Amino acid sequence: MSIIIDDKLCTGCASCVESCPYSGIEIIDNVAVINEKCNLCGACVEVCPVDAIVLEKEEFKVKKMDISQYNGIWVIAEHYQDKIQPITFQLMGKSRGLADILKVNLSLVILGSDFDNLLEEFGKFGADEIIYVKSPILKSYYSDIYVKVLSDLIIENKPEIILIGATSTGRDFAPRVAKRLNAGLTADCTGLDIDINTHNLLQTRPTFGGNIMATIRTPNSRPQMATVRPGIFKSPKKSKREVHIRKIEPIIKEKDTVTKIVKIIEKEKFSVNLEEAKIIVAGGRGVGSKENFKLIKKLAMVLGAELGGSRVTVELNWLDQEQQIGQTGKTVSPKLYIACGISGAIQHLVGMQNSEIIVAINKDPNAPIFKVAHYGIVADLHEFIPALIKEIKKVKSVL
Repeated sequence: MSIIIDDKLCTGCASCVESCPYSGIEIIDNVAVINEKCNLCGACVEVCPVDAIVLEKEEFKVKKMDISQYNGIWVIAEHYQDKIQPITFQLMGKSRGLADILKVNLSLVILGSDFDNLLEEFGKFGADEIIYVKSPILKSYYSDIYVKVLSDLIIENKPEIILIGATSTGRDFAPRVAKRLNAGLTADCTGLDIDINTHNLLQTRPTFGGNIMATIRTPNSRPQMATVRPGIFKSPKKSKREVHIRKIEPIIKEKDTVTKIVKIIEKEKFSVNLEEAKIIVAGGRGVGSKENFKLIKKLAMVLGAELGGSRVTVELNWLDQEQQIGQTGKTVSPKLYIACGISGAIQHLVGMQNSEIIVAINKDPNAPIFKVAHYGIVADLHEFIPALIKEIKKVKSVL
């Protein structure tokens, strides 16, 4: 932008000088002149009585991209200690359906070092192609190496959609890759679909503190990139499928990275594994107190379930952070989810609404949780749960 003063129109009235908060304009020989203090705020333009000052804005032109060159869906695998993480297979399950809608190939991209004997097995999860970038240094995660290798690979192959797990690793390298590609990136998606008419990826995520679900598109640029929360989609069943394996062995040396892994310290894992649990019993504010949570724990023990809760139960120190379910906690999809005293705020629903069967226990018949529950029980949980535990024990004793 620039400010232009027409010296033929300017009368030297000094209205502009008085209006400028930065002393960026002065009168010289009865004509207004811009000096080095001007920051292009435009205040002088608005007050000039003879329209002698004009703020010219350069037209911002977006370079048009030929999106027809881009084709196919890529899932970027995540691994730790030579094991592919569950989020990878969850993304494969969803991506297979998206690829079928678009009638394009689905590729699984693995950056690693010791997966040669497992590639055929990985192909049974729906991939048409496996791109295996093999190097000893890729045994561990190096952010800068990942970014460079993936960026170069994407530029060369031009996939139209790239899906990455919204894990600590994925959240680290995904935005860096997007920046290098000048591509859009939608973070922490909880839903993916295809617009049949435009073939754009519809990326749904919670926004405004989880109060609104926004669906985002990137119609004018490629690739379309998204990170997806673990536990949102289910892993597919294995199936026989012909898969093309492409192995790439770039020369990568330790000096190519600015970091060095000196030692890996294993963090002691918490006993709760909510993301893989088949049954979860969760409590909310309606439980009443930390002492009352003992009742919820008893129900979980009888059912052989994991124990979880809403955000407020963690904030009140009734449960540990690892047990929180929802937008700012874990995303789960068990076969059975029992919500006890949980009202059903959207922030919590985001984390558990994909459960196969949802049972809600709440004394408020208008609680939002009942809108997503398959079975709703309007009752005081402190009276209902003891009776439920008693009946479960009876059934188990017979079996």
